[in-house]
Amino acid sequence: MGEVTGHSARPAVLTDRLWGIAREVAKFGAVGGAGVLVNIGVFNLVRHLTDLQVVRASVIATVVAIVFNYVGFRYFTYRDRDKGGRTRELGLFLLFSAIGLVIENGLLYMATYGFHWDSPLQSNVFKFLGIGVATLFRFWSYRSWVFKALPSHGAVRQAESFLAEAEGETVGEVPGARVGRAG
Repeated sequence: MGEVTGHSARPAVLTDRLWGIAREVAKFGAVGGAGVLVNIGVFNLVRHLTDLQVVRASVIATVVAIVFNYVGFRYFTYRDRDKGGRTRELGLFLLFSAIGLVIENGLLYMATYGFHWDSPLQSNVFKFLGIGVATLFRFWSYRSWVFKALPSHGAVRQAESFLAEAEGETVGEVPGARVGRAG
């Protein structure tokens, strides 16, 4: 006997899922945090070394951070995700990154040109706030659409047992599956 029922397995599955999400958020945060440093650093460097307007300097910094983040997300945060369809993945990443760029720099644009909050400190504060708002969107879109999770082994095993049952084959040690031939 000693078989695990669906009810007693649920807390373990939930705990594993929560730990998985926590690890994903931590990795996303590590790459994203480094990306924020790149973004803010490039932004201030461009502002101090050139005569570009605030939002143009910010767009350049955001593009540099997008490239940095793609490498970090693909090879660190989401390295275990589906690697098929890299062209599609990169296209979606760039699409959602562009939307994030508009969110991030739209906030800075509104503060700079709408409210005339354009001192270096104010520009950095609104740049940072824009990054924060855009990050929420990026996290959702990247994990939902760009770096898709592969099915878990349990899900594959359940699908195989379902197909085997439908074909009338003998099904082995899959919890919840009928054992024997349909008949």
